[in-house]
Amino acid sequence: MKEYSIFQVMGPIMVGPSSSHTAGACRIANSARNLCPFDFSKAVFILHGSFLMTYKGHGTDRALLAGILGVKPDDSRIIQAFDLADQAGLDYRFERGDLGHVHPNSVKIILSNDQGDSFDLVGSSIGGGNIELIELDGNKISFRNQFPTFILQYQEQKGVIARVSRYISDAGYNIENIDTEKRGKSVTLSVELTHPAGEDLKNQVLHSDLFNFAKYLDVVD
Repeated sequence: MKEYSIFQVMGPIMVGPSSSHTAGACRIANSARNLCPFDFSKAVFILHGSFLMTYKGHGTDRALLAGILGVKPDDSRIIQAFDLADQAGLDYRFERGDLGHVHPNSVKIILSNDQGDSFDLVGSSIGGGNIELIELDGNKISFRNQFPTFILQYQEQKGVIARVSRYISDAGYNIENIDTEKRGKSVTLSVELTHPAGEDLKNQVLHSDLFNFAKYLDVVD
């Protein structure tokens, strides 16, 4: 029988008014902040579908800004997001966009700095504060915020999945799911674990010379 968390049954503890438009948006932005591999000073939020139509009334703009600053969905500072962003010196803007055939509550977040580094993430708020990350730097991924996940990118070569699986098995962890997406010669590998990874496993995987991008995502509260 499928197990459900109290979060899924009761819904999120959050600053409202909407779990989809505020809590979910905040979690997507939290994830973008955690995944970005450099210090950023600029953020562009490209709003799609109902996020675009209702973002001011439902506080999606505040939630996205707060999330990118590291504020959690249950933190009352969400309502002060514009002031916090100004205090942090963050250059931000919201834009209209069509992200194609994705969930109507979706946003593309582009983070950059003055050194020319750029990172982008597409995420969807799929109801009840739950999220799915669907694209990372142009590569399709699948992260539903249900299991701790390694997100790894590498140039196509044999044996990578077997090697990562061995790292995880030798460290005493179980794999919940593995997913790969390919664009040209670039492969994005998502590996979900049944339990959070310890520092030894994270260091072994994230510092491997196999990957040109490697991040670990815990479930975002």
